[in-house]
Amino acid sequence: MILSQRTLQCLRDMINERTEYRSGPQLVRFFNALGFQDSYGQGFPSRWMYTDERLSKINGTAKLDQCIKEAFAPVNFVGRLNELDNLIAEFSQYLAFDKWRLEREGAEILFKKLEKVEIQEPQNPAQAEDAFLSREFKDVAFSGLGLEPSVAAVLEQRLREIERCYSSGSPLAVILLAGSTLEGALLGLATIYPRAFNESSAAPKHADGKVKRFQDWSLSNFIDVARDLGLIEHDTQKFSHALRSFRNYIHPFEQMASGFSPREHTAKICLQVLRAAAEELRSNLGLLRT
Repeated sequence: MILSQRTLQCLRDMINERTEYRSGPQLVRFFNALGFQDSYGQGFPSRWMYTDERLSKINGTAKLDQCIKEAFAPVNFVGRLNELDNLIAEFSQYLAFDKWRLEREGAEILFKKLEKVEIQEPQNPAQAEDAFLSREFKDVAFSGLGLEPSVAAVLEQRLREIERCYSSGSPLAVILLAGSTLEGALLGLATIYPRAFNESSAAPKHADGKVKRFQDWSLSNFIDVARDLGLIEHDTQKFSHALRSFRNYIHPFEQMASGFSPREHTAKICLQVLRAAAEELRSNLGLLRT
């Protein structure tokens, strides 16, 4: 990954101040963990100059990836994951001009290569969430997608069960079931329309450029390809990634490490994602048939 000077400046600020304040000795330890052998003492340059010099040396190498992951490490934001996500979103605004995006998937920091510069207009998070939750859907169902009857039946049964879990106050069950149900619906469509999904610019590829088999796709991959194909809207893509992140807490230790506590509001968002996806997939299915 090779970053522009402006993106490197933003990264420097993230390392020096934003993700946490790092003094001169702390910066030396930070970069020494990446392979440098510096020492702090008399004649040490300013913090910003030192960080700029070190970032310049590792730009374009695997050490830069490691540096970014260390700077945004979720373990340093236990109980403050919303703050971390906001910092990631801010940094990604610059990273987009280098055709990359930074994402958090549970306790992992991931990089996504973009085909083109994608600029997302900043929006008040609370307003965006309220607008998404205010959308109304009638007759929510996964029928009409042309899925195998047995697959469609399972998805319908899960959708009803998710709604019962939400009504009975079981938010964790809603979150976990909603994630697997969304993945099942998208995998079902990919199986029916393999050419469209494989030829999407968002399709995940191996190092040799070949598209991965569907069984090796993550939910994140399916979400981004569905958006790229016009099957789901931008807000549904955004909140689907939130659902995908919450679903990682199926692992008890992951939930414990992050301090995540499922709430009714979180479950409401996840259920709304599923409702929106079901409606939009059915409405936009004709795009796959053209």
